[in-house]
Amino acid sequence: MTSHVPVLLEECLALLNPESGRAYLDCTFGGGGHSTAILERAENITLDVMDRDPAALERAQSLLERFPKNFRFHSEDFRNLDRVPGSFDGVMMDIGVSSHQLDIPERGFSFRYDAPNDMRMDTRKGRTAAEFLERATRPELEKAVRDYGEEPRWFRIVNAIEAARGTGRLSRTTAFAELVAEVAPNPPGPRGPHPATKTFQGVRIAINDELGALAEALPKAFEKLKQGGVLVVISFHSLEDRMVKRYMNDVSGRPIHRDDNRGQDERIKLAELLTRKAIQPSEAEQTRNPRSRSARLRAVRRLTA
Repeated sequence: MTSHVPVLLEECLALLNPESGRAYLDCTFGGGGHSTAILERAENITLDVMDRDPAALERAQSLLERFPKNFRFHSEDFRNLDRVPGSFDGVMMDIGVSSHQLDIPERGFSFRYDAPNDMRMDTRKGRTAAEFLERATRPELEKAVRDYGEEPRWFRIVNAIEAARGTGRLSRTTAFAELVAEVAPNPPGPRGPHPATKTFQGVRIAINDELGALAEALPKAFEKLKQGGVLVVISFHSLEDRMVKRYMNDVSGRPIHRDDNRGQDERIKLAELLTRKAIQPSEAEQTRNPRSRSARLRAVRRLTA
């Protein structure tokens, strides 16, 4: 069975401060590590969770049995979190792909296994990665590889994808990874990440509309907070972290970015920024869980209801 290690767990709990009688929303259940810790921290905590992955409901069964009156599961994309009733003392998001998704070969998230090139977080709908690669327009491919994957050799990779259409090389994870490695190999020297790492990441973000979902979810999550409630977001990608940072700066009445020259009277302070700099995993955590290395945690506290 795939093991799941929740990232920055104690840091999240310190910010959320679970106490008896409080209500929380975990927008990205994943493997349930953060959710379990919240429920176990104090009695009589109410927790709603969301996940668009159909397999997440099965992973949630043990919590549904242990906390039948306190735990509610919503099989839903977190961009629709406004459909969850109620308001909350804390809302958290752990953005990105979970260990369960990475480690199940048939999900197609990893090129460590030969599997269908799928990558959908919700396997019930949407284009698979293979379908996207076969049919996407040139601008869509460029956005995925260049912008979302932040791949500097995007031009060669996009050309290779278009040339490989109809050959079957885009249909399976290892074949697609080999294609990328052929046209954009790692430079000589110490071995770095696989050449296809950034391209896989960009395609995954594109087919799941991860940045679009996050942009919709952030203001909805903030609106779900009670006065004094805390929003905690963990991201693993620079584009996601930048979006979270700018949103939290905005609601905290701070400049959104370095070129934001608005006067203080033009800003509205709705929240207190709890993390001036993103919290990163300790060296010890990174050693225990190498997948935590790119994690960045940011948080705000709502000042007014």
